[in-house]
Order: sequence, then C-alpha cells, then structure tokens
Amino acid sequence: MIPRRQFLATGLGAAWAASGCQPAAHANAHIQGGFTGVQPERGHWLRDGVQGGKGWPTPTRTLKTRVLIAGGGVAGLAAARALRLQGMNDFALLELEDSAGGNSRGGEIAGLPCPLGAHYLPLPGDDAPEVQDLLEELGLRTRVAGRWQYDERHLCHSPQERLFFNGEWQDGLLPLQGVGADTLAQYELFARLVEQARKTARWTIPVQKTALAPVQHALAATTFIAYLDQHGLNDHHLRWYLDYCCRDDYGAGIATVSAWAGIHYFASRHGFHAPGTEGAEREGLLTWPEGNAWLTRRMAAPLGERLHTGRVVVRIASARHGAEVDAFNTATQTLERWQAQRVVVALPIFVAARVVENPPEFLRQASRQIAYAPWLVANIHLQSPLHDRPGAAPSWDNVLYDDARGQGGLGYVDATHQSLLSTPGATVLTHYRALGDFSGDAALGRKRLLERPWGAWRDDTLSDLSRAHPDLASKATRMDITRYGHAMAIPTPNINGQIGLQPPSTVRKQLLKKEQDTARPGLTWERLAFAHSDWAGYSVFEEAFTAGHGAGMHSTNHPTP
Repeated sequence: MIPRRQFLATGLGAAWAASGCQPAAHANAHIQGGFTGVQPERGHWLRDGVQGGKGWPTPTRTLKTRVLIAGGGVAGLAAARALRLQGMNDFALLELEDSAGGNSRGGEIAGLPCPLGAHYLPLPGDDAPEVQDLLEELGLRTRVAGRWQYDERHLCHSPQERLFFNGEWQDGLLPLQGVGADTLAQYELFARLVEQARKTARWTIPVQKTALAPVQHALAATTFIAYLDQHGLNDHHLRWYLDYCCRDDYGAGIATVSAWAGIHYFASRHGFHAPGTEGAEREGLLTWPEGNAWLTRRMAAPLGERLHTGRVVVRIASARHGAEVDAFNTATQTLERWQAQRVVVALPIFVAARVVENPPEFLRQASRQIAYAPWLVANIHLQSPLHDRPGAAPSWDNVLYDDARGQGGLGYVDATHQSLLSTPGATVLTHYRALGDFSGDAALGRKRLLERPWGAWRDDTLSDLSRAHPDLASKATRMDITRYGHAMAIPTPNINGQIGLQPPSTVRKQLLKKEQDTARPGLTWERLAFAHSDWAGYSVFEEAFTAGHGAGMHSTNHPTP
C-alpha cells in the first residue's frame, strides 16, 4: 500500500483522518472478483508432485510426432509458425494453461476485452525481421509506394501517455511540472550519456544477433544505480523515472537491474531526449484492447488439434534414436508419453532445468543465475467514466508519480482507449504491479504475491489509484487479478559482463558444430532446441519470437544426430 504520509496527502485520506476513522476494507465489499488467468498450482506440481506428493502415475498412452514443442508462450507459438511456414505439419504443442500465449494472453470483463499481461509491441526495427514478417502476415504492416506503413487502427492513438505529478496530470512520463534547473540539467546529462553509448556500440533487439562491444560488457557487470552514482546523476525526479522504466520493462528497479539493461532500454529503441529537444516524442507502438493477446491468438488459431492445453510437462529426455516427453493431462488426470525426433523446449529456464533429464551444464548454470520478477495484473471494470483531475487528457497509459519507489504500482492502461468512443462509458482499467525487488528480494515478492488474499490486493490497488481518482472505488464493479510468480527474467549484473544466459560463444559453437549453423541465433543440445526470452536475460516479445522462430527453423532444416 502507499505510505501513510502520501495517503493522508490525498483528499480522501485527509477526510478519513479528520473523522478519526481509518479506511475499512468493507468499504470496497461491493467490488466483486477473484484470481483469474493463471493457475499457479499447476506449476507447483513440478515442485511438489501430484496426488498428495506420491509422484507421477505411469503413462496411460503413447503418442508420436516428428517435432514436439513444450511451452505455448510467444516462443513456442513462433516455433510452431516456423514449422508451418516450411510446410511441416507433423508437430504438437503442449501448453500448461488452458490457452496459449504465456504472458501475452487476454480476457474480458462484462464483455469488454482486456490484457492479462503484455499490452503493446513497439514497432520492430530491422534487427527483428522475423517479427516484421509476422506483422506483414497479419496485415499490420504493408508496403505502400516503396515504404512500409502500419495500420493506423492498431497504432496507439493519441494521447498516448501522461503522469500524475504534483496533484495534476501532465503530458509524458518524465516529471516536468515545477522541477528546477538542476533537474533539467540532469535530464540533459543523461540524454548525452545515452547518445554517447549509442555511438560507441550497437544496441539491438534481439540482443543475441549482434556482437557486443566492451562497453556493453562493462555495463553488464554493475548495477544501474551504481552507474548513475558514478556520473553524478542523483536527482530524485530522474531516478524515479528511470526506476519506473526499469520496473515497467524488467520487473525490478535501478538498484537491481544491470547498467546495461538501464541503457539498453533507451539506446536500443528511441533514445532519451531531454524536454524541448528534437525527437522528444515517443516512438510508435501497436496495442489492442486485449493487449498482445491479439497477436498470440492469431498465432495459435492455425494450430487446431496440434495445440494441447492443460498439459504439465514433467520430463524431457533426449536419446540417440529420439526424444521422450512426459506430460500430465490436467483434464483426465493421466500421464501421456510423447515420442518425437526433436523437441523445442520453449519453457522458462528454471522449468527446463527441472524437467530435462540429465540436463547439460550450461542449463544448470543458467538456472542458478536467473532471477524472476513476480507480477500482478489487476483488471478493474468501471460502470461509468472517472472524474479527472486537472491537466492532460485521459490517455492510453496513465502513471502515478510515487516517491516510494518499488512499492506502488505502475499505473494503468485504458482498454477502451483504442475504440475512439465519442461518449465515454464503461471501461476496464488494467493496473500493473512489479514485485521483482520487493524488500530487495524477488522471492519475498513472489511469496507476498501468492499468499495475500484477493481482497488485500483489491484494496491496495484501489488505494494506489485513488490518489488520482478518488471516485474509483465508487464506480468500480469488479476486479479480476492475474498473478505471475515467475513473469520475466530480471537482467541483473553479472560479474563477468555476460549479457543474457546463453553459454559463451565458444561453447555455443561446439554445441552447434554438427549442424554447422553458428550464424542462426539459438541454442541446441542433442535433440533439444531451447527457445525462450529467458536466454536473452530479459523478457520482450521480439526476443521470445526470434528465439522460437530460430528453434522451429532448426528443427526441420537439420538432420537428426
């Protein structure tokens, strides 16, 4: 919850204090809802076993396919698409949840679509041609008079973003209203440092496609906050903004992520522009009411019966003459055994290390290094528009300034913003909260995420957003909350300057020697191809999709060992 000092500073908090009363949870009792979207107990079966800890049953049937994909997130769906594009249809995809999409799935409340996780995609650059091809296939990107154009219906409509700061809304997310000359000078200094970094190294997404420069390895060995200290960047407004950016993209703040990650956020995309300078406008991005589920649903639709949901992959074994995958069917409560020539392991690294039998050393090491950010996504249905404070107009992305960095939420997006309704009406606000550095420990954040009851998270969310919208609770009718215990890999510093969790290039060349394909990004071992954004060390659509596409291409273009 927000600190008492800040809560009392709001009109609603002051009124409660003046009356001698404290806000009661029952004041929100009219707001119904619950946890939805993800079933954590399925993943916990891998840790605790099923049937009261008695272990897994004997397989009741055996199925065969040429390629098996374990995991139906963006990487797994991209691998399936790559197989289809090559005319190879003898494959199956196993997904833990009841629908594919991973962190890019969507839902709806009262008939209004809303995201359950990732909610936008920046326009991909030329370093991500695989993603560009997908957008072209889906009709989002077309060539007109020799130039690429994006369908304006799916580009984020203006106004795009605003910040609640000093009691009113301002355009953009960088704190501006009432800040002093010293703050503006630090904005300009950081802009120069980012531009210098862009000139001394190549910053790309996906990161694994480009040879990294010494300066990038040096930045990867220290924290972002140490980098800011080194350059005298101590302004609390700048630090709040950079902390917000890191928590928004990486699930943890400037004291946790690497300096490489902090600079990469800007240098790989739009740069950082001080107020009033050329190019200060944000880049274009694609978004939909249901978030990135718009993409993953279209990737999953052609799979038909090849998509098997509600499957807990419990064992993957690679042998000389084939691979075996055991998966628990949550609907029938039976164990299925799949036999395949190759397996695409599109699972988070910590899961892959647990289920791959006799895992290679690079997988063991990666699982020991990785840290995951827990996330909470709350979808709040409003029966009528909120009363707005002075300043900038309601936007797609709405963020609240919070001095208590790391404790509050990340604001909200409006699910009906893209509809261009002439008269505002009922809507769904999607509120995000990252817990990757809760009390300095992601494991504590995960414990808090999963153990706190829904009502406590409901009240925290309302308290957070009511600073800007005192009428929120009275107009909310329902709040559905989705919890991700291991939502994304946090790009923490590595003492050897390694970026991502792939083994050193010399080891990768040895692993790929039989295939003679060191140019294609990806990682293989025996009959397994690993594909997940975890291997890049941070979680974005482009990394996951490119890794999955490469694994799918590899699984058909190379002979079995």
